[in-house]
Amino acid sequence: MSEQPEIALKSRLLQLKCHFTWGLLEKDADIDGLEERLYNQLTFLATKNKYMVYNLLAYVMHLKGDYAKAVSNLEDAEEKIKENNPNGIPVSFLVTFGNYAWVHYHLKRYEDSQNYIDKIEQINSGLQLLLDDRQDIADIYGEQGWSLLTFCRPYYKKAKECFEKALELDPEDPEWNTGYATAVYRLETFKGKKWPAAQCRSLPLLKRAIELDPNDAVLKALLALKLQDLKRADEGRKYVEEALEQAPNLPYVLRYVAKFYRKAKLVDEALRVLKTAVDLMPTSAFLHHQIGLCYKQKMNKKNIRKEVIEKVIFHFEKALEYEKCFMYGQNLANMYSKAAEYQKAEDTFKMILTFTNITDVELQQIHLDYGHFQEHIKKSESEAIKQYKKGFQIAKPSQYRKSCENALKSLAERKIQSDPSDALGYGLLGFIYKKNGKTSEAIESYEKALIYDLHNEEYLNDLCDLKFML
Repeated sequence: MSEQPEIALKSRLLQLKCHFTWGLLEKDADIDGLEERLYNQLTFLATKNKYMVYNLLAYVMHLKGDYAKAVSNLEDAEEKIKENNPNGIPVSFLVTFGNYAWVHYHLKRYEDSQNYIDKIEQINSGLQLLLDDRQDIADIYGEQGWSLLTFCRPYYKKAKECFEKALELDPEDPEWNTGYATAVYRLETFKGKKWPAAQCRSLPLLKRAIELDPNDAVLKALLALKLQDLKRADEGRKYVEEALEQAPNLPYVLRYVAKFYRKAKLVDEALRVLKTAVDLMPTSAFLHHQIGLCYKQKMNKKNIRKEVIEKVIFHFEKALEYEKCFMYGQNLANMYSKAAEYQKAEDTFKMILTFTNITDVELQQIHLDYGHFQEHIKKSESEAIKQYKKGFQIAKPSQYRKSCENALKSLAERKIQSDPSDALGYGLLGFIYKKNGKTSEAIESYEKALIYDLHNEEYLNDLCDLKFML
């Protein structure tokens, strides 16, 4: 194929609705951890939509450069679709064929790639859809939603939007209702905000999804957790018991049941459930993290038992080993600090700062905790200030940014109170005022700092910038 037709082929590929055009970026996820989770889903989840798992797994294999496995996964996806739909060609093939076309393109098998594009056009023609109407297929929106929801946390909002579009076209579909409820639940959970019942959107969505699929034990466990968050734990306990009765050996149910018990301070019951789950899924980062949290809850603040700390650290280490996640690394670094393993704590803080799949708020939290570690454990005021400044300079409003600001302000005020001629104290106040847009206060602070540190280049540059803005 000459260069011109190859460009034309690429142009057509970019119009396809499949994993290669959904913006699933390798830098946003722990690919090895994602691969492990997908294999676990294939092992434990009983669903007619396993083809979606194979499709996403094929894309992951593409990211890892293993095209033989990518093709094999697509063959498995195709086989699952045929098993579920023995009569005729369903729309479910569209995403799989799109992935095939992209994989063959990357293998420079341009004719094979074109053949799959032709198959997609034939399906669309059979559905009496124009090329521009493909976005109106609920199955594609639904599969995109599940892929985004599975890929990584920053994609949850987009996943929710995909499920909304799928439900506009097929409002009674149990799979899309489940996906929508799950996405909204996760968004509420990871925002770390206490939602009053009137503002809690996931509660009615979870109940609706369970009405459509009363056999989904995972949904019941999630509903139990949501009720617990809303101070309705007794009602939630009923759903926990139903979920356990329906799926006593499904790790995805057990992990949420255990979380319910841990939050209810029934730590031994939570550990019992988690040990059953981790026997079934020994490389689950989530399960090891939950076990670590349970042991951490057992720690007596007045008399911390060494063996309990060791268990917490062991399971947090396992969690981080199996999935490079901000939360796992942050908790491990703080636990190393509690155990007086200070070098390990510092190394872990430095490591998680290299992660690319973390949000601005998470990065603020890392800088805050690392700053506390430098200030209170390492007794390094200069390093603590560096970390607090980095957290405060990330503009995203959050409690962690505010805490970084307060830590800097506290240091500044202590230094000035101890020594009214301390230039650094005034310089820190100038930095805070400048970042908060308080120009006159910032100028005043920097001018005071320069009285006691006349040639400080940082203060001079910031002062010039501020006066230029007037």
